Amino acid sequence: MKKTELNAFISTLLAQALENGIDAAEVYCSGGESFQVSALDQQITEYEVSSSCGLSLRGTVDGKMGYASTQAFDEDAVRQLIAGVRESASLTESEEQDELYAGDEVYPEARPVETDMDAVTPEAKIADVLRATKTTGEADPRIDKARAGLSTSRGFILLRNTLGLDLQSESALCVLYSSAIAKDGDATSTGSDIAWSRNYGEIDALHTARESAADALSQLHASPVPAGEYRAIIRFDAMAALLSTFSGIFSGESAQENLSLLKGKEGTEVASDAVTLMDDPFLENGLFARNFDAEGSAARCKAVIDRGTLTTLLHSRKTARKAGTQSTGNAFRAGYGSPVHVGVTNFYFKPGEQTLDELTEAMGEGLVITDVAGLHAGAN
Repeated sequence: MKKTELNAFISTLLAQALENGIDAAEVYCSGGESFQVSALDQQITEYEVSSSCGLSLRGTVDGKMGYASTQAFDEDAVRQLIAGVRESASLTESEEQDELYAGDEVYPEARPVETDMDAVTPEAKIADVLRATKTTGEADPRIDKARAGLSTSRGFILLRNTLGLDLQSESALCVLYSSAIAKDGDATSTGSDIAWSRNYGEIDALHTARESAADALSQLHASPVPAGEYRAIIRFDAMAALLSTFSGIFSGESAQENLSLLKGKEGTEVASDAVTLMDDPFLENGLFARNFDAEGSAARCKAVIDRGTLTTLLHSRKTARKAGTQSTGNAFRAGYGSPVHVGVTNFYFKPGEQTLDELTEAMGEGLVITDVAGLHAGAN
């Protein structure tokens, strides 16, 4: 569907929602195109090209919020969405309601999405994936299996409501991964590497392939470390995995559900003074860039932990209202049909001044943690 047709449909939907007993209404629409291909040992194992577009209507009826969603864009869809919102609102029992927002007076300037991926043919993408598995497999005779995959996507979000909110954003992302299995006698190990960018030309498939092979080979014939106390360095990728797993403790929503040990700790010291934890939707080359959140609040950069002190939890408008504070611009939707929840943008520890080599030299004898197991199996 063309953007002009989509905008016309949204205008009709919002107007008819008001005419049919919905006090205030909002449309959240998302869609885009994606390409995926993967290969094992120079043989294509998966290939998919898809496009999607869907929207949700939410609105208040007698002070209660209702939701409905669709992938259809016709007169029947308009009627079904409005009826769905009215029915959903009538079934709502919670006293704590989401609210529609008219928007902020000023929004950060949105950086235009510049990408070269539209100029890259599917054949070129497939060839790169096949070359990646070939490069991994030929890196060393001990490489037994080589796998690679590539995905590219373009997407958009439209957010409009009857209070005057009218926002839109676009996104682009290329991701390439490579993995390897190495064998030497009875020893087996695995390794991987990943690269991503908004621009396809910035991804070096062969470098990623060689890195995955080197990672697998480096772990061959590894042995357990004797029990004891060690100085340790957590490598950036292992730390990013840890941070991703436990990022929910910084959510005001989790705190209000008594699922965060940081509840009520704002303004207190929770970490070393070397630690500054950022949530930055404007991070240069960050994968998650935006100037507004899923409720229409302006996005903003903030230090969640500033030199060891917890300065804020992350909030949507609903959780901020309950906490007696302001939204931090961290309302999210997992998809057009999903409810609003609290999430992070570009979430990272502010870098120190030493490189990994400098840190290991200063550490002396100790451990470098490169991977953490169990993060997706009930980590608590």
